[in-house]
Amino acid sequence: MKRGIQTFLSIFFAILMLVLFVIFFIKDDSYRYPIALGGLVCALVPLILDKFFKIRFAFSFILSYFAFLIGSLCLGSMLRFYSLGWWDTFLHFLSGTLVAFLAIDLLGKLTTKQSQSAMSAGFIFLFVFAFGVFCGALWEIWEFSSDQFFGTNTQGGGNFDTMTDIIADSIGALIIAIGFARRSRKNK
Repeated sequence: MKRGIQTFLSIFFAILMLVLFVIFFIKDDSYRYPIALGGLVCALVPLILDKFFKIRFAFSFILSYFAFLIGSLCLGSMLRFYSLGWWDTFLHFLSGTLVAFLAIDLLGKLTTKQSQSAMSAGFIFLFVFAFGVFCGALWEIWEFSSDQFFGTNTQGGGNFDTMTDIIADSIGALIIAIGFARRSRKNK
């Protein structure tokens, strides 16, 4: 069932991005059609990983992944929600939850059932939260490097933008880490 939902979301989003790509390409909207093309590729990633590499993700991760794609590509870039001062911060919060769900999924994939049952709620909390903060910091390093080497302006707000983004990532990861650690404590 969950795999079917993943397939449906991937195909639906891929078709949506393909249609938008064609529309924007015909209109010669050189700002939006590359975004739609990138969205098409992002939509197919879960399917490709599943089909060719047998890598399957947890349902919570897949839902947050597509929510993030809709928020960043469709709303943020195509509909220009990034012009709203708070949208980028909201997406960083959402990405914090996304990578926290990825951490939970990785924890399940990289450990045995026996070792999972022996893990304390504190360790689980620390792992999920630290993973979320780490990924947020890596993204900010990427933005800084991109600005330095390629002349982009991803950190338009400088240090304030960077710190706001890391704080938003951390809050998103913190909420998921607390929730998952509590759930694991109750299950013991």
